[in-house]
Amino acid sequence: MIHLALAGAGEWGRNHLRALTTLRGAGLAWVVDPDPARRAEAAVLAPRAKLAADLGPVLADPRVKAVVIAAPGPTHLGLARQALAAGRHVLVEKPLAPTAPEAWALVKAARRARRLLGVGHLLLHHPAVERLKRWVDEGRLGRVRYIHCQRTNIGRVRTDEGALTSLAPHDVSLMVHLLGRWPVAVAARGARWAQPQWEDLVFVVLRFPGGQLGHIHLSWLDPQKVRRVSVVGEGRMAVFDDMDPARRLALYERSPAEPEPGGGWRPGHEGPVRAPRLSAREPLREELRAFLAAVRGTGALRATGEDGARVMEVLDAAQRSIAAGGREVTLARAGNSRRPRGAGAENRGP
Repeated sequence: MIHLALAGAGEWGRNHLRALTTLRGAGLAWVVDPDPARRAEAAVLAPRAKLAADLGPVLADPRVKAVVIAAPGPTHLGLARQALAAGRHVLVEKPLAPTAPEAWALVKAARRARRLLGVGHLLLHHPAVERLKRWVDEGRLGRVRYIHCQRTNIGRVRTDEGALTSLAPHDVSLMVHLLGRWPVAVAARGARWAQPQWEDLVFVVLRFPGGQLGHIHLSWLDPQKVRRVSVVGEGRMAVFDDMDPARRLALYERSPAEPEPGGGWRPGHEGPVRAPRLSAREPLREELRAFLAAVRGTGALRATGEDGARVMEVLDAAQRSIAAGGREVTLARAGNSRRPRGAGAENRGP
C-alpha cells in the first residue's frame, strides 16, 4: 500500500479522487484544497482521508510517500517544489510548470531529492492511443506524413492560462509519442478575443525530422466539442475520435494519389474502414497505476518530468512565434529520439 496525498479537489481533481479511492494499492491519506466547499465534498467522497487547506500537515505525515497534484495549472510549480523538497514522489497534471525554465528547475529538484517526478500526459495511457502507436510502429500506415489534432469546445474560458498552455500538452506529447521524435521547429498563430491576456484560439504547426508535420487547432470559442487526432500515412490513415464512443479508433484502408515517374498521377487506393475493439480501461486509472508501480520500483513512468519540461519548451517556442506574428522558431534540442519506455532507471522509483 502506497499512501498518497491529492492536492486539488476541483473539476479534474474530483476524477483523481474517485480513481484513488478505488485503486488497488493506493491509500488516499490526505486531500488538500484551499476551498472549504471542495474539502467538504471530498470528505463525502473519501471519508477515510484527512483534509487540509495546504500541504503543510501532509508533508509532516511520515506515512505519505507521494503527492498527486491536480490543482489549477499556475499552482503546479509551487506545490511540486514543496513536495519534492520534503522528499516525496510527485505526479503533476499538465502543464508541469508555467514555463520551460521553471519545469526544468523541477526536474533538477527531483534529481537532487532522488525522487520520481511524473507528468500527467493522459493520452499516453489511452487504449486507442496504445493501439494507434502499435500501428505506427508496425508500419501499418506506412511512413507517417502528418498528424492533425483538433481540441476545441465552447464553454468556460479559463482566466489563469491560455488555450495553448491548457490544451496543447495533450497533442504535443501525443505526436512525440507516436513519431518517436521531438519537433525541430514550431510556428503558431493565435487570437485573444474573449480576454486580453491569453489566446483563446491557437493554430500550431510542428516540423519534425524528415519533413513530417504536425498541426494543432485549439479553441475555447468553437461551436462543437472536438477531441480528434488524424494520422495520415503513405499507405493508410487512422482517426482517433475521443468523442465517438461507438468508434473511437478507425483505420482507413485509403491512400492518396501518387505522382508517376514520367508525369501524371497514380490513383490512390480506396478500401474499407476498420474499427477495432478497444479495452475499456480508464486512462486516468492507468496513469495512476503506472505512477504507483514506478514508486514501488516495479514499473516505469510513461511521461517523466523531462518529457513535461520538453513539452513546455515546445509551448514556449510556440508562444514566441505568436508574439512574432507566426515566424517559425527553431527548437534547441530539436529532433532527439525519445528514450525507450522503461529503459532508464530515472523512470523508476528507488
